[in-house]
Amino acid sequence: MTTFPDLDYVHKQQSQQNQELNLCADDYSLLTDLYQLTMAACYTGEGMEQRRASFELSVRRLPENFGYLIAMGLTQALEYLAKLRFSPSQIAALQATGIFAGVSDRFWSLLAQGKFTGDVWAVPEGTAVFANQPLLRVEAPLWQAQLVETYLLNTINYQTLIATKAARLRDVAGESATLLEFGTRRAFSPQGSLWAARAALAGGLDSTSNVLAALQLGQKPSGTMAHALVMALSAIEGTEEQAFSAFHRYFPGAPLLIDTYDTIAAAQGLAAKVNSGEMQLTGVRLDSGDLVDLSKQVRSLLPNVPIFASGDLDEWEIARLKAAGAKIDGYGLGTRLVTGSPVNGVYKLVEIDGIPVMKQSSGKVTYPGRKQIFRSLTGGKVKADRLGLLGESSGEEQPLLQLVVQHGKPTQPLETLETIRQRTAASVASLPEQTRRLDRPVALEVEISEKLQVLTQQTQKRRRASDLPQATAFA
Repeated sequence: MTTFPDLDYVHKQQSQQNQELNLCADDYSLLTDLYQLTMAACYTGEGMEQRRASFELSVRRLPENFGYLIAMGLTQALEYLAKLRFSPSQIAALQATGIFAGVSDRFWSLLAQGKFTGDVWAVPEGTAVFANQPLLRVEAPLWQAQLVETYLLNTINYQTLIATKAARLRDVAGESATLLEFGTRRAFSPQGSLWAARAALAGGLDSTSNVLAALQLGQKPSGTMAHALVMALSAIEGTEEQAFSAFHRYFPGAPLLIDTYDTIAAAQGLAAKVNSGEMQLTGVRLDSGDLVDLSKQVRSLLPNVPIFASGDLDEWEIARLKAAGAKIDGYGLGTRLVTGSPVNGVYKLVEIDGIPVMKQSSGKVTYPGRKQIFRSLTGGKVKADRLGLLGESSGEEQPLLQLVVQHGKPTQPLETLETIRQRTAASVASLPEQTRRLDRPVALEVEISEKLQVLTQQTQKRRRASDLPQATAFA
């Protein structure tokens, strides 16, 4: 019999609330919605917790003005599944809530001994996908497949959004532009800022200012300075020029932020030093004002110095700046990169014990059965996508969903950030121009295979029959 810590002790611990709300890998199991646990307890009570279930994660519709999505977040999803465990203290904390007073003792034993033992199929990170295509499928005992929904949606929805925005920014800015992720202070949480930095780099950006994210990912962080340094040193040491000189004593040649006071005057002063050989300068940053006009004037003064722009930029603003002839070599992306219209991914049961199932709610219909995405390419360009059943023949089509976890164990090593970044670039380049454009993009039309259409009709018919009185159903 499994034993747990004294519940009085747990109650005392709960009364001393953890106001920090920090997250570590040991907490993964409890980072879920309550109903995942209550459903798992119900399944256990009904003796069906070990039934084989398949859930698929997909997006019903693309965010407004998006023609595609870039799948991202799989790496963190797989790390979560590998570490999924319930400790005795966590189980005791659940018991102490009183919510589970009526559940079977078998439920607690299940949690105490449980870990993820299922299979996972997924499209590789960096792959362009469309609405109603499964980004990921979990095939596992029902209680496991149900429990993991919340965390998988959290990481994949958010990272897919950021990676897609990053890919669009790269597509608009062009390969020669330097794109820097500056969004940590505007991300929705410290954890979110790390995921945003990763997804932005994998989606096509060059570097991040987030020091922790960069170092954990084996990257070098990048950045310039804030207006505060210029104001503080100017106030103490006398002039903006002296502030720049002081910063360069410690970081020689580093990019300088030149719009704290008078942008053109600052550029003129720097030009004199650069032209005389007194100063080397790797860049200047503009964070306000008319970026088109200012960049042109700064370029005339500092013709060989890269100009960076920042300040609530997004792909539409970059497109506008380029069309207006702005002389900008790189962009710092923050608020509008790490926030915005959400990717509304859903995680739905598609098969239980070999029986195809589907949701038929108005506006939220799902396709039944375990599915595969079949992609046709012509000359390296996406010609068509077909959504079919897992066992269908692919012919010359490319199946996108790959088996990445089998019996709880990964089937392949984790991919590097550079590999994912290259795939993102290739995926975007393979899409039709009308799908990539910013204004009124046209998403690729996804064909539904004949076998999937037949299965859908059969599943709907079986569902309608089961809703009839028994005598009528078998008449």
